[in-house]
Amino acid sequence: MKFSDLSPLFARRQASGFSYTYAQFSADPELAPLQWPDDVVEQFLFDHGAHFLADYSDLELCNVTWQLEPIPAGDFCTMPTGESDAGCVEHFAENPVHWVKVRPPQIGRYWAEHGTWLRAPLLLDRSLLDPPDSGLQVLEGRTRVGVLRGRLREQLHVAPEHQAWVGRPCRSAAA
Repeated sequence: MKFSDLSPLFARRQASGFSYTYAQFSADPELAPLQWPDDVVEQFLFDHGAHFLADYSDLELCNVTWQLEPIPAGDFCTMPTGESDAGCVEHFAENPVHWVKVRPPQIGRYWAEHGTWLRAPLLLDRSLLDPPDSGLQVLEGRTRVGVLRGRLREQLHVAPEHQAWVGRPCRSAAA
């Protein structure tokens, strides 16, 4: 199943506005083959699915498996995002204090106490892209990664590693 195959599902979600809950969305039979963690489905497909069509329409969703992984802080410094969001992470990095302040207070407290984000962003192994490449790409969490980059630049408290959901090729797809 290609990401673009979910376009009708995204259209239904957008047409219904806020009345279409995550529970309704995630119970849709079209999503059953994915067997992805709820946090990934919610962030990638429910919250922003239609936004990502430009960059990921050909992504074979059933070939992606997700795992929560620790990623060194420095790895995020040059990690790209999709073409349609070029410059977005850098924009958030310009003023990390502002982007934390405009979020709920618990996010700021978590950064101050732990030097990381409260919710793990989504990263994608670039070998899954067309054309394939090496390394990881920021899929969702552009603000979080921008705040991290800005905090590193401004020498604010940053943990050495950060949890992220990483989408990698399924073993059967990679073999």
